[in-house]
Amino acid sequence: MPKLSDKLINNSLALFAVITKDFMNLHEFLTINKSIIAEEATESLHRAELKSYKSSPIIENKNRIEKLLELTISGVDNRTLFGMTEYSEKVANERFTAGFDLHEVHTAFNVLEETIWKKVVENFPASELGNALGLISTVLGAGKETLALTYVSLASKRKTSTLNLSGLFGG
Repeated sequence: MPKLSDKLINNSLALFAVITKDFMNLHEFLTINKSIIAEEATESLHRAELKSYKSSPIIENKNRIEKLLELTISGVDNRTLFGMTEYSEKVANERFTAGFDLHEVHTAFNVLEETIWKKVVENFPASELGNALGLISTVLGAGKETLALTYVSLASKRKTSTLNLSGLFGG
């Protein structure tokens, strides 16, 4: 049976095939601006006041963002999703075990994507935005999808003795 990440890679490669324009400029731009992007994304993550990330040292959070950014740059450059999906599966397992909520880890991906989008929109001509943003979103989207599917898989294996539904019924 193929791994979840293999299935995601096969589904997403079709989208990469549609994006044919050479975007070495995007790769160069992301590489040159890597430290600025990582710093701004880390600041956004800190401002989000997420319980688990707030309890982690800022340098640890920045290292996490930097790794995610490196995989994004590699995926854009090599037109491959394997590194991102493999890493996302690993992160999901680690963060789930450590008690991070899915939305917290998903937010980390989102703040990086938002930061990259902002920088690209500010620096690329309108005629190149569709393909550039499409590449970025494809790579990070594959990571977010793998992350979510892995979390759901892990959560479904956990035994739950009771559900607290009192919040749904006003008390």
